[in-house]
Amino acid sequence: ERLELESGLRNALESGELRLLYQPILHLETGEIIGGEALIRWQHPTLGLVSPAKFIPLAEETGLIVPIGAWVLREACIQAKSWQDEFGESRNFVMSVNLSGRQFQSQNLLGLVRDTLQETGLKPSGLKLEITESAMIDDVEAAIDKMNALKDLGVLLAVDDFGTGYSSLAYLRRLPVNTVKIDQSFINIMGCEPQPAAIVQTIIMLCRALNLDVTGEGIENKDQLLQLQGMGCDLGQGYFFSKPVDSSTFNKLLKTRYIKKEYDVETKLELKELLRAA
Repeated sequence: ERLELESGLRNALESGELRLLYQPILHLETGEIIGGEALIRWQHPTLGLVSPAKFIPLAEETGLIVPIGAWVLREACIQAKSWQDEFGESRNFVMSVNLSGRQFQSQNLLGLVRDTLQETGLKPSGLKLEITESAMIDDVEAAIDKMNALKDLGVLLAVDDFGTGYSSLAYLRRLPVNTVKIDQSFINIMGCEPQPAAIVQTIIMLCRALNLDVTGEGIENKDQLLQLQGMGCDLGQGYFFSKPVDSSTFNKLLKTRYIKKEYDVETKLELKELLRAA
């Protein structure tokens, strides 16, 4: 299976088997869709839909993640520019793109991001690059230098899956990031055990002190949403709002602009009907 996946993955880009889905990111106070995260999927001709959990580690190991990551960045920027043109600059839409550890450590990352922005016409402020803690920890000083160079381009930066890695306060205060994304593993059990809620509250308070935005990942029910709102979490994403959807469906969601602040049952049903119709 591994050999088949590796062989297929080498041809997946050229064969057009890779595609992007987009998950809305909302402002938790207003319910406004302020951005989206680009998520890659692979439709294998014989194996069907292959989970990213299977092919992303393989792509990392083989180095295929570098050309695949470049493709994701370009496609996501093209799509973001299209939505910005359609809905206007007043929406301040931001596209979030994940950087793998291997991508982040590559020598040509800065040039790739700069060239992609120039080619697609997307303003740097419309792109947020998400980097996991584990990608930075091997050489924190080099990571900080690279992130400063990226920030000089004007792009936004986020620490992804915060809480699952080293979560060192000593280096978090030095990282030139705009956003911290709290890993969904904490959100999922926040209502079941007191410790995860306390950890989430502490992370949010820390980010407040450092003037960083906070995004809660993996919000799946109203109780989790209300807790995050009460803690002062800025942004959120998860199946409670929308699963990752194709660009056409996401475009329809953007046209609604807001999900009601109350996130009531009627709103949830309206959103489900919209997704079903799309």
